[in-house]
Amino acid sequence: MVELVAKTYAEALFSVALELNQLDQYGQELDFVMESFKEHTDFYELYKTPRISNEEKKQIIEAVFQGKLSAEIMNFLKILSDKRRTNVIEAIVKDYHKLAHEHQNIVEAVAVTTVPLKNEDKVALEEKLSKMTGKKIILKNEMDQTIIGGMLIRMGDKVIDGTVQGRLSKLRESLAQIIV
Repeated sequence: MVELVAKTYAEALFSVALELNQLDQYGQELDFVMESFKEHTDFYELYKTPRISNEEKKQIIEAVFQGKLSAEIMNFLKILSDKRRTNVIEAIVKDYHKLAHEHQNIVEAVAVTTVPLKNEDKVALEEKLSKMTGKKIILKNEMDQTIIGGMLIRMGDKVIDGTVQGRLSKLRESLAQIIV
């Protein structure tokens, strides 16, 4: 249910952004809102809670974001309050970015490594993945010591496992088949 609601609101905002040629601007503003919520969790809880009236939520939004967001994004946040959908804003923002990226032929990818990628390695990997997919790649780097070494790349529903942990798992499976 939440996914459907979020997708509906994201599609509505996306169509307005396309019509007004504000796709990137709205995406940046939505990111700013989410960053503000993450920095000020009490404010975020106030925005999401049904215990505070819609009018109070709108006043809080005005006080916090006035002059920092476009009128359309301000109105969007107020509409979410009016419709009692403030609890799905994270999913809406995620779906909005997904729609915008699809429209712009962009794919988000995550490279999981044990150490941070150097900038030149990140750029080279983005270029290689871009050639592979035919799309622009936005690469994020996450650290995970459990992979032991190598790299795991996630792009949408695709996974490229070049980790030591992955290779050991495959070796373990092969040995298990031989022994059985």
